[in-house]
Amino acid sequence: MAAGSWADEKPGGGAVLAEAAARVPFTPEEAELLSGGIPRGHKTLTAATAQLVKAGWMLKGRGGWTITEDGLRATVAFPTVAELAAALAAGTPVPEGTPLPAKPAEAKTSAKKTPRKPAAKKPAARAKATEAPAAAAAVVRGEQPASVAIAGDFGTLLGAPADWEPAHEQVQMRLDESAQAWILTAELPSGFYKYKAVVNGSWHENYGAFGVRDGADHEFAHDGGPVTFRYDHATHDVLRA
Repeated sequence: MAAGSWADEKPGGGAVLAEAAARVPFTPEEAELLSGGIPRGHKTLTAATAQLVKAGWMLKGRGGWTITEDGLRATVAFPTVAELAAALAAGTPVPEGTPLPAKPAEAKTSAKKTPRKPAAKKPAARAKATEAPAAAAAVVRGEQPASVAIAGDFGTLLGAPADWEPAHEQVQMRLDESAQAWILTAELPSGFYKYKAVVNGSWHENYGAFGVRDGADHEFAHDGGPVTFRYDHATHDVLRA
């Protein structure tokens, strides 16, 4: 994320977690799959990103994840993995006056080489953007999955034999043909819950927060009562009402 910030890039949560796992491979214990089919280390990483957000060092949004200026300064103040982790765990603030890291030479070069779009082409670009939603809707109508389930830590509360199991009838969503959306309304007690959308009954294709494939869990606090989950196969995201 620090490298991407110079190019104004906002990688998705799945990309960030995948890069983190690639740079620091899971230990055998972290690679063990939990009941939801997710590696133990993936859960640890997701929890760590929540700490980074709380510290004000990164932001999570629908357009992607970004590192804040304070987060960039933290990479200067705490240059090693051990120092950064210790500072995060202890809640150590970035020392006042810490400068931003120097802009990478590669980022400077690519910024200079980025061509500017001719003004004459802008109307055509706007026309394409206007047509995009209609094209996407046509694709969705022809490519709906056979099934979509909400697999989470509240499956047993809905009557399923186990949590995080997408095969059970109690967690299956129904397709609203007119809206081209998958719907599930459930009654849940007050609590904090996590879940993912699982397509075609297999964890091989699952979507987490912001519609990221194999991404972080959706999380929400619920006051108790009915909640409606709405999955859109165009965005792979789940909205609640």
